[in-house]
This record gives sequence, C-alpha cells and structure tokens, in this order.
Amino acid sequence: MADPKDSINIENVVASTGIGQELDLQSVAMDLEGADYDPEQFPGLVYRTQNPKSAALIFRSGKIVCTGAKSTDDVHESLEIVFDELRELHIQVEEEPEIIVQNIVSSADLSRNLNLNAIAIGLGLENIEYEPEQFPGLVYRLDDPEVVALLFGSGKLVVTGGKKVDDARQAVDVIVKRLEDLGLLE
Repeated sequence: MADPKDSINIENVVASTGIGQELDLQSVAMDLEGADYDPEQFPGLVYRTQNPKSAALIFRSGKIVCTGAKSTDDVHESLEIVFDELRELHIQVEEEPEIIVQNIVSSADLSRNLNLNAIAIGLGLENIEYEPEQFPGLVYRLDDPEVVALLFGSGKLVVTGGKKVDDARQAVDVIVKRLEDLGLLE
C-alpha cells in the first residue's frame, strides 16, 4: 500500500511581514503597476506576483500578508519581489524584514474510502466536529502537531494550521496510526 505521506501536497502558504511604517495606499496603488486597490471592497492593496505565483496584501499600517504560495521558499521569493518593488518607489524597507509563516494548508490522500460516522465515534467527540448536514467532512483537531485536519469520505484530507512543512507529515502519521488502531483503515 502506498504511503499516504507521499501524496502530501502543499496547497497554500500564508505568511506575514511588515515594513514598519504607514503607507499611503492610494499613491502606492497609482505607482505600483498591476496593483489592485479598492478600499470599498477590501482595506488592503493587492499585489500579485506571477513567478512564483502569490498575492501580497499590503495594508496601510505597513503590514503585509502573502498568500497563495505553494512553498515557504516561494513566500520568501514573492515577498522579496514586493520589497524590491516598494524600494523602487522610494519606500524604506529594511534589508531582510522578518517573515513569519502563519499557516500551511496541505492535502493528502489515504487512498481508500472512510466511514466518517465510525471515525467520529472512534476518535471521541472532544476533538471532533462532524455534522454531515452542514459540511461533508469531519473536522479533527490534533494537539501534536497543533493542526486541524478535514477528513472526507473519499479518503482525501486537508491539513490546515501548520507552521512547518513537516506538520502535515506528522499529522498524516498520527491520523493513519489512530485509524489503524481503531480498525477503521482497511
């Protein structure tokens, strides 16, 4: 049987940083080619990078959130592009602003159908939310690593809340072990 960890795919990495000063987003939007700024819709300016693909949400406070990247390296590369673009607009950006990974969303596949009702009972209700009328997946909160896993009847799962790439691997290990212990992974 294939190792479910081999199916892990990073879907999104969200990270935050800042340049330590307030920005006039209206003027940045006018000077930064490709920037989207519509304060009626969203309080931040949206600047998309194509290679690597991501979106930087730049706020008046100088805080920046990068989302949509597929790896932590892509986050750093994307934000470096953003920092360089801001420097070209004569905005002071320190040499290497701190970048903090806030959330890594990964998917994986256990390669078999899951009986979510049995899993909900087996795992115990304190760490589980399962209301199939509201949402087709079972929400499983793990303590170590501290992530949330969404399990679906198809055997697919999504791990969110990770801060390190390895969190998804650990989570898949924990889930597989618990389901095997319960006899629910045949």
